[in-house]
Amino acid sequence: MTDENVQIRLASRPAGMPAAGNFTITPAPVPVPRDGHVLIRTQYLSLDPYMRGRMSDAPSYAPPVEVGGLMVGGTVGEVVESNDPGVQPGEVVLAYTGWQKYGTAPAGAVRKLDPSQAPATTALGVLGMPGFTAYAGLTQIGRPKPGETVVVAAASGPVGTTVGQLAKVLGARAVGIAGGPEKVAYLREIGFDAALDHRASDFARQLAAATPDGIDVYFENVGGHVWHAVFPRLNTFARMPVCGLVAHYCETELPEGPDRTALLMSAILRKSLTVRGFIQSEFAAALMGEFLARATPWVRDGSLKYREDIVDGLENAPEAFIGMLQGKNFGKLLVRVS
Repeated sequence: MTDENVQIRLASRPAGMPAAGNFTITPAPVPVPRDGHVLIRTQYLSLDPYMRGRMSDAPSYAPPVEVGGLMVGGTVGEVVESNDPGVQPGEVVLAYTGWQKYGTAPAGAVRKLDPSQAPATTALGVLGMPGFTAYAGLTQIGRPKPGETVVVAAASGPVGTTVGQLAKVLGARAVGIAGGPEKVAYLREIGFDAALDHRASDFARQLAAATPDGIDVYFENVGGHVWHAVFPRLNTFARMPVCGLVAHYCETELPEGPDRTALLMSAILRKSLTVRGFIQSEFAAALMGEFLARATPWVRDGSLKYREDIVDGLENAPEAFIGMLQGKNFGKLLVRVS
C-alpha cells in the first residue's frame, strides 16, 4: 500500500481544559493486520466527552491513554485487507481504532454495517454507543412510567435527544435542557414537551414551571448549575441515571463553597432516591441486540430523529474536541477522515 497513515497522539496531560499543545499529529506506517485481524481505512471518527477522562491518569473505569499513546475512539471505516474469512475487503464496519487514518482490529471485535438499513455514521451516534447509553440508562435505571416527568441535561446531544424521544415512546413527559435558543428550538421541533436554556438568567424558575409535578427521572449528563436547579425538584422515589458530568471533566480542584454532601445524602434518604452511575458497556451483552432491533426501524422511518455535526479532516479533531467540551457542537460530533 502506497498511502500513509496519520495518527493523533497524546503529547501531554492537560491541566483543566485541553489545548492544541496536548496533541501531536504524526505520520506513521500503515499497520499490517495479524492473523484473525483486519486493516480498516477510517471514514469517520467519533468524538465523545469520555475521551477527556482518558487524557488524565486519575483513577477511572478504564485505563488512561499513555503520554505518547494514540488517542482512543470509535470509528467507522472500510476494510481494505483481511486475514479472517468472516470479514471481507470492502465491507464497512464499526471498530475502535482511534484517532488515525488506518488501524487494525480483531475481526471478531468489529460490527459489520449495512448502509441500506441506516447511514453508517449512525453506528457512532443514535445507533451506537450514545444511543445505547440512552436506551440502557432510561430502560434499566430510569424506568419511567406513563405520565411521569423525565428531565435530561445536554438534551441536544446524541444521548440527550435519544433519551427524550424514548421517554415519549414510554408515555412520559420529556423536558430537555440545552445551551442556546437554537438548540432549545430543535428540541421542541423533535417533540420534547418542554425545552429550556440553561444559560437563561431565570433558568431555575423556568424549570420549576416546566415541572409543576416535580421530576421523576433525571438523566444526568452534565452536573454543575443544571444539577443544582434540578435537585430540589426531585420527587420521592425519583431515579437518576448518571452517565456523564461534562461540566466537571476539566476541573483541577474541588469547587469553592459549602460542602453539600450532607444535603444530598439527606435527600437520598428522605425521598428514597435512586442515584445510579453506569457505563453503557455493562448492559451491552444483554441489551444491545434488543436496542438495535427496536431502534433501527425507528431511525429508518424517521420516528427516532438525530442530528450530526461533522468536521472535515483528521487534523481538525483536537480543535473540534476542545469545542465539544465547551458546548460548541450541535448534535453527534464526528470527524470525516476519508
